[in-house]
Amino acid sequence: MIDGLIRWSLRNRLVVLAVATAFLVWGGYVATQMPVDVLPDLTAPTVTVLVEGHGMAPTDMEALVTFPIEAALNGGSGVRRVRSVTAVGIAVIWVDFDWGEDIYRARQTVTEKLTTVVASLPDDVDPPVLAPTSSIMGEIMFVALESDDHTPLELRTTAEVLVRRRLLATPGVSQVTVIGGERRQFEVLVDPERLADYGIALGAVEAALREGNRNTSAGFRVAGGQEYLIQGVGRLRDLDAIGATVIGVHDTRPLYVRDVAELREGAALKRGDGSRNGQPAVILGVQRQPHVNTLALTRQLDTVLDEIGTDLMRLDSRLFRQADFIELALANLTDALRDGTILVVLVTFVFLANLRAGAITLVAIPLSLLAAVVGLRLAGLSINSMTLGGMAIAVGALVDDAIVDVENVTRRLRENAGLPAEEQRPTLEVVYRASREIRSSIIFATAVVMLVFLPLFFLAGVEGRLLQPLGFAYLISLFASLVV
Repeated sequence: MIDGLIRWSLRNRLVVLAVATAFLVWGGYVATQMPVDVLPDLTAPTVTVLVEGHGMAPTDMEALVTFPIEAALNGGSGVRRVRSVTAVGIAVIWVDFDWGEDIYRARQTVTEKLTTVVASLPDDVDPPVLAPTSSIMGEIMFVALESDDHTPLELRTTAEVLVRRRLLATPGVSQVTVIGGERRQFEVLVDPERLADYGIALGAVEAALREGNRNTSAGFRVAGGQEYLIQGVGRLRDLDAIGATVIGVHDTRPLYVRDVAELREGAALKRGDGSRNGQPAVILGVQRQPHVNTLALTRQLDTVLDEIGTDLMRLDSRLFRQADFIELALANLTDALRDGTILVVLVTFVFLANLRAGAITLVAIPLSLLAAVVGLRLAGLSINSMTLGGMAIAVGALVDDAIVDVENVTRRLRENAGLPAEEQRPTLEVVYRASREIRSSIIFATAVVMLVFLPLFFLAGVEGRLLQPLGFAYLISLFASLVV
């Protein structure tokens, strides 16, 4: 097969050059469209379950909520392990599935299992919810929101109502977490003495606020060929509406919340805070969805932040940017790959002492590396430090194959040129024989080197996910060098 490929290439030299040129253009385009990251995707299919218990003690939360949910999830199809953390009023359960499991099928499995345990949870515990799908390396950006003219409460409200919702609308964003500032709330400070004077229980005030804070519908009325919706608007929107809520009747007159309580707008109890450069600030943590190009998503987020930025509130997206780390890490590897290529070029021209032979040898570098990039794209992998490392390692081997072949061809052509005219063979015949006589040695030597990397594909877990892209890029580069 190799002999036939050599003969066909020699007979169709223009076709070979055209195909090589077209492949260089296509491979270069594919390389520019490849997703870029620091490391391969190490995220095992994981579903996160969140349960809120409204101030329940951790011991009760674990016994009544966490343990029953864990027991129900352990029997799920494809579940590898179940982990959990329980704190005051909250439980977080992580369900890890086998590698290669479809994440959406895993979420469906968890949802079905949760339906069997929801009825047994305490009444004051909210139903379990699934956290958005994210990656283990999905924290791509921290954004700080600061202002000299606004209170922490106003900053937090702006971050949650405006900035967070706008960032979540960006394709590829999984979750935006707001940290710091003060969470706005309406506070009803009941006076016990007033309650005693009116003979009202505290539970009656709570029930009145709870029942009064909602809208109701009374159907519709048909008039003039049109339907008019009848709606009772009762949802509380400000302090005046809260104060006007009726608790009951006292001495034939309505008793309002403002009669027994002081109303004010304040901040919820904080269990943490955010800061920038030692000064209080509101921090937004942005997480991406799995298999999303981090660099492209970061550029989109920068555009969004520029659009919503104002003169009164400052948005700083330079606290942490995974894109900066990616660009720096890949720039170092690219520099190493470039320097190695330059050294190979110099050595090739010095030792071959032939411009055409050196040029033919160096064609193997871009063709083989771009073939590796195309192979990565077809395999669904990204350009990262491991795949670039595999290509950097392969540069020496793939150039060595080309040098051995071209050097032998150059030597045979010189010997043929030194023969008498009647004994000289056709140039193409000399090239074919020279390439054929060392082809088996090159193939076997390359095959031995490729076999050394095969054990990487038998690694399991995180080790396999980390090192297999390196071996894949190396093997594709070497295989392409044989064809080149």
